[in-house]
Amino acid sequence: MSAAPAIEVDGLAFRYPGAAEDSLRGVDLTIERGDFTAVVGGNGSGKTTLCKAFNGLVPHYWSGAFEGAVRVMGHDTRDLSVAALSHLVGYVYQDFGNQLVRPTVRDEVAFAPVNFGLPDHARRVDEALEALGIAHLADRYTWQLSGGQQHLVALASVMALRPGAVVVDEPVAELDPARATGIYEALSDLNARWGTTVVVIEHHAEFVARYARSAVLMADGAPVWHLPVREAMERSEDLDRHGVPAPQIVRAVRELAPGAPAPLTVGEAAGLLGGRDDRTVPATEPPATEPGPAAALTAAAPPVAEMTGVGHGYREVDGSRTRVLDGVDLTLREGERVALVGGNGAGKSTLLRLLTGLTAPGTGTVAVDGADTRSVRPAELADRVCLLYQRPERMFLKASVREDVAMFPLGRGREGADAEVAEVLERVRLAAVADRDGRLLSGGQQRRATLAIGLATRPSLLLLDEPTSSLDTASRDAVVAMLDALAGTIRCTVVATHDMHLVAEWAQRVVVLDGGGIAADTDPAGLFGDRALMDAVGLVPPQIVRLGLEMGLRPPPLSVEELVERERGALAGKGGPWARDVKR
Repeated sequence: MSAAPAIEVDGLAFRYPGAAEDSLRGVDLTIERGDFTAVVGGNGSGKTTLCKAFNGLVPHYWSGAFEGAVRVMGHDTRDLSVAALSHLVGYVYQDFGNQLVRPTVRDEVAFAPVNFGLPDHARRVDEALEALGIAHLADRYTWQLSGGQQHLVALASVMALRPGAVVVDEPVAELDPARATGIYEALSDLNARWGTTVVVIEHHAEFVARYARSAVLMADGAPVWHLPVREAMERSEDLDRHGVPAPQIVRAVRELAPGAPAPLTVGEAAGLLGGRDDRTVPATEPPATEPGPAAALTAAAPPVAEMTGVGHGYREVDGSRTRVLDGVDLTLREGERVALVGGNGAGKSTLLRLLTGLTAPGTGTVAVDGADTRSVRPAELADRVCLLYQRPERMFLKASVREDVAMFPLGRGREGADAEVAEVLERVRLAAVADRDGRLLSGGQQRRATLAIGLATRPSLLLLDEPTSSLDTASRDAVVAMLDALAGTIRCTVVATHDMHLVAEWAQRVVVLDGGGIAADTDPAGLFGDRALMDAVGLVPPQIVRLGLEMGLRPPPLSVEELVERERGALAGKGGPWARDVKR
């Protein structure tokens, strides 16, 4: 008799306590043992609720209206406790910070194996730490880590158990691109070596295409389909309609080579478009250490904020200090759209906090609108600077999203505050949930709610820490559109991000942090064209940039539309403003 599937869902319906409608409706789904399945769909489509039914949180913890059945490795989840189900299903949550319960990284990863009495617990811990590239953090305290590093620790703690199935909610949401690839490589290795069934909730179609073997598209609380991944990528219209646009390379091939199969990797796309056989890529790369033409446009604009010789660090528990920034000089000018990039722990979040005045620099000075942040109270600076935190739940202080958005304008006695709040909520597509507690919204809805809070402050300098993390592509595009629309009301916007699509599509200037200092100050094309710099700081260009580079396009295209336009122009024999090195 063959083994039962890893996960079987029959007629599942679920409604959260107090909710007006079901979050899941009539779900039928089978995930076979050893599969690598991606669950995709727009924010609020029911992805996370479905996956929480796999480890028993639904209905044992969220004890709402539950109908149907969920079986894991043949066991009905209603017959086992959440603790018992943890032997079968490991889960890394979207709010992974709340999952860490032990002081040091090694303690955290060892917690479950030790408490389950596994005799090889030490080896399991070492293997998990090594697999995720965090062995060097083993003796660090978890609260000292960056958000991305904490995410890696949470995943390592689950991987150490080697359960039959592992569910990871947004595995790359707060990781730099190099570590994001490393996470998926580790999950793929776990899947291949131990036969572990892997389920990921993912918004990045690129990772789905490259690593998953099947994909489930969720919409309105139920699967639209469950298909092999290449077939899923062929359903680009379905993906677009449900807020998950197909990967950039699929869209490019669809435009330039209609009828060709959907590529799953950049190499496949380059082959389909003739990128490898009939083109030559130049051996040299343009430097990225100087600002490009776009950045030069604002070089003479008045400064909004200035950092001079700024150094900052944090005191460890043992009394030593960790240096995060060292001798940073940076001027942010009016009209600039600045992306702040770098690997996890490079100091991006620290730099943003210094600009708010909430943190004073250890050395050097920080000035906003000419005022030294040491001499102005943070409450006064709040009229000029707004920081939207990496963890959205930290922004919710009231009983509803509407009240949170209204808190600043009402507190400042601003006329027309109610109408302004209503307009902001409409712009971020949250009017329908405006009276709900922000802490109970989906991760993507929380991100949009924090942006609404920031928009309502109308600051001179808007700082955003990972604003597109956990957003579906439609919501991410909406954030980009809203940031574009702020040009007339906000003097300067700075975004700390790992989202290279956001860098390519929105940023005018890119500041690269590495080793405590500024490794480069350039524009998106200059950054993506410098492979040595990208490799050194652990960044990976968007798919369309990598495809353009393989096709010999210099500078690299920053969007699908640009690549298609340039390629069609080249095929038609038309010249253009871009340099190319092409053999036909």
